[in-house]
Amino acid sequence: MRFYTTQHKFYCGIDLHVGWMYCCVIDADGEVRMHKNIRTNPKAFLHALQPFREDVVVCVECMFTWYWLADLCEDEGIPFVLGHALYMRAIHGGKAKNDRLDSHTIAALLRGGLIPQAYVYPRRMRATRDLLRRRNHLMHKRAELYAHIQNTGSQYNLVDPLGRIAKPQNRRGLIERFDHACVQKNIAVDLALVDFYDPLLAELERYIEKTAHSHDPVSLALLRTIPGVGKILALVMLYEIEDIARFPRVQEFVSYSRLVKSARESNGKRHGTSGKKSGNAPLKWAFSEAAVRFLKNNEPAQKYLAQLATKHGKGKALSILAHKLGRAVYFMLKQQVAFDQAKFLAT
Repeated sequence: MRFYTTQHKFYCGIDLHVGWMYCCVIDADGEVRMHKNIRTNPKAFLHALQPFREDVVVCVECMFTWYWLADLCEDEGIPFVLGHALYMRAIHGGKAKNDRLDSHTIAALLRGGLIPQAYVYPRRMRATRDLLRRRNHLMHKRAELYAHIQNTGSQYNLVDPLGRIAKPQNRRGLIERFDHACVQKNIAVDLALVDFYDPLLAELERYIEKTAHSHDPVSLALLRTIPGVGKILALVMLYEIEDIARFPRVQEFVSYSRLVKSARESNGKRHGTSGKKSGNAPLKWAFSEAAVRFLKNNEPAQKYLAQLATKHGKGKALSILAHKLGRAVYFMLKQQVAFDQAKFLAT
């Protein structure tokens, strides 16, 4: 965890909401210089901060409303710090809690160098990343429709399995295989939604891929050199990583990707693991999926996994492979080199 330790004359802590924002400015001695609730709009914020513009840093907790404030501070040349919500325990652990107290606590933590930092994702690629996440959300919804159709077939114990209904040709005559009219209507609703999702998702993928080629085509091409990593996995890795240089060490990258477990130790004794939800969930999914697809029609990789499975079991072997792929991606992007399978399996 990184902490913001740069010294300033003034420290502004903000408890940010949709309509209002509680601002607290303290000086280097800890004295409160301004503490009030203002409207959530740029003019009101800049007006309130005007007396302290000489040397002030602004900090907010990482909630869904921070985008506009980060962009405004960047345009105005004001240092901006994003506090990691999961690690800002001082806000959530007090006896009393309200916006006024929270804003002062953020300012005090900022002054003391105790603000755990979250990454301020640059605006250049941020909107595309959010669009890609939305695409993945819709894809999960479509998968739920397929699962519901398959479960309905199991409920009525159809003689023949439904097969791979993700393929349009396998969906012909699907409704008629059920006898009850209400069940047929249920399946028809699912299929209608699937037919709506298919062209929408295809158009969305083309748009995102076109945008990615204008952002970082080299890194996208390098990621596609990994066997089994196709268009979507490469895009997820590209936009969730954004800039590999923000990770000084490979250990920090694999931790951010949820590919390693954090140990809980005290007095030399280990007490299990923690931090399962700390890190980037889409990257965890991407590397886990890449590990499975890396094995498809890849005999050397399958032999390598079998060796790992002999020692660790199949489940842990796949986790080790995903971790290894994460480390490989880090050095590929860092050194701007393509994936080398011989080197990957030899180490």
